[in-house]
Amino acid sequence: MTKKTTLANGICVITTENPRADIIAGRLFFRSGSCRETTEQSGLSHLLAAVMMKGTKHLSALDIANQVESVGASLGTEAATDYFLVYLKSVTKDFLPLLELAAEIVRSPSLPPDQIELERRLTLQRLKQAQEQPMTVAFEAMRQLLYQAHPYAASTLGNPDSVSNLQREDLEYFHQAYFRPDNLIISVAGNITHPEHLELIEQVFGDWQAPIMPMPELVLPPVISRPQAQTVPQATQQAIVMLGYLAAPVRDPHYAAFKLLSAYLSNGLSSRLFVELREKQGLAYEVSTLYPTRIYTSAFIAYLGTAPANQEIALTGLTAEIDRLAEISLSSNELQTTKNKILGQYALGKQTNAQLAQTYGWYEALGLGIEFDQQFIQGIEQLTTAEIQTTAQKYLQSPYTVIVGTSNQA
Repeated sequence: MTKKTTLANGICVITTENPRADIIAGRLFFRSGSCRETTEQSGLSHLLAAVMMKGTKHLSALDIANQVESVGASLGTEAATDYFLVYLKSVTKDFLPLLELAAEIVRSPSLPPDQIELERRLTLQRLKQAQEQPMTVAFEAMRQLLYQAHPYAASTLGNPDSVSNLQREDLEYFHQAYFRPDNLIISVAGNITHPEHLELIEQVFGDWQAPIMPMPELVLPPVISRPQAQTVPQATQQAIVMLGYLAAPVRDPHYAAFKLLSAYLSNGLSSRLFVELREKQGLAYEVSTLYPTRIYTSAFIAYLGTAPANQEIALTGLTAEIDRLAEISLSSNELQTTKNKILGQYALGKQTNAQLAQTYGWYEALGLGIEFDQQFIQGIEQLTTAEIQTTAQKYLQSPYTVIVGTSNQA
């Protein structure tokens, strides 16, 4: 049983009662994330997430670590594209002090300058290492082609120039602008009732009032389809061939069809791309698709790793498999098998308290509401072969193409 209440100060409280284990997992979602960053400040929310755990007005990083580890709990932060997340988990008796600690971290981080510099260096090192990975290079190039000036074009890590130029004042402004009670969702699951959860939130966050000033307005540039191709020369033993298409956001009626298409093509050893391109033709070391759930325009990406000598034939084979979706309907057996696979894995993804807290809080953060849990299941169950083909015909035409490999092969 999952229940939701919005408090007077704007905090959305979600409780999934699950008394079978004496554990409570929590997720604090702020509706922000890297989509709220300017191009010049790319990577800001990631840097903020890394530094927030390094101290508050009253606690040092060591104090925080000791409080968490002394009771065997977990507490951390994460910056994503459409939201900012604080996650926590403990046995029931320790949940209140852990929640109080999380509240202090999100409300009054000290953002120590020395820790900002440390995390900046670590991020720059990760960005440098990423450029040595052909798959990462390919995804970076594809995002840039697809989204151009839109924030979705950037990695959540940012880029070397933006990360190098971020200042403590930038982190302070982002925190003040978006970390407020009327922008917060607190989702917990475990050995706790909804009234008990509400009482805890009132006790810990009840004095936190939303500022009079509204949050900054989010104005995003339009995402315009301009399919093009790019080859990134790189001496590598595994070339990456990637096709990208602009795709439906999560609130679009075509969302469920895209999830099914992705599962049909690449979910498991019996999936279409694995069987046709890897097993039958021997073209792929690895092959898969990606369709991230996004508030705004998403992307459908198909990719494979292949020998550099096979770049062109692999591109032809991958393109043919995607084009086939618009030309030939899935059989009734293929459709039902893929539905069963999606729904079975979806159920398995909600077994733990952490997974339950994540699922319902995430849906609320995306603006879907906790009802989307059942709506998604129904959407998959009701899909027809005609709807699948229509989605492919509408979206999967004229792909963006990225190849990372030896330039004389492309």
